[in-house]
Amino acid sequence: MVGIDLVEISRFEKFINRFGDKGLKRFLCDAEIALISSPKSAAGFWAVKEAFSKALGTGIGKECSFHDMRLYKTHKGAPKLSLSKALIARFEIEDVALSITHDGAYAIAVVTIVTSSPADEIQQF
Repeated sequence: MVGIDLVEISRFEKFINRFGDKGLKRFLCDAEIALISSPKSAAGFWAVKEAFSKALGTGIGKECSFHDMRLYKTHKGAPKLSLSKALIARFEIEDVALSITHDGAYAIAVVTIVTSSPADEIQQF
């Protein structure tokens, strides 16, 4: 399953100026906030979480909240997602891959999810 999201970075500049860390805590945990170096990176993190929820097929809401997933970086600086045990079990998630890019005024994220759920099988006709 694949999800993608596009975010205008200036939206996050305004958001951070208005709400600061309190606003960021609506969709990030403290460890994620510590990784934010600019509105550009905040926009990218938002895009990843939105893209993940789209790949899952639920969107952000009751079945998948912003706090069911956490971004972290590898020792080489690559972004990765960790997921709550409940989310992994509910959707039978086996693997997740992601990519974030920034270009001009935008942050874009793509997320792929591999599950063992039979609901994700290709329909036949």
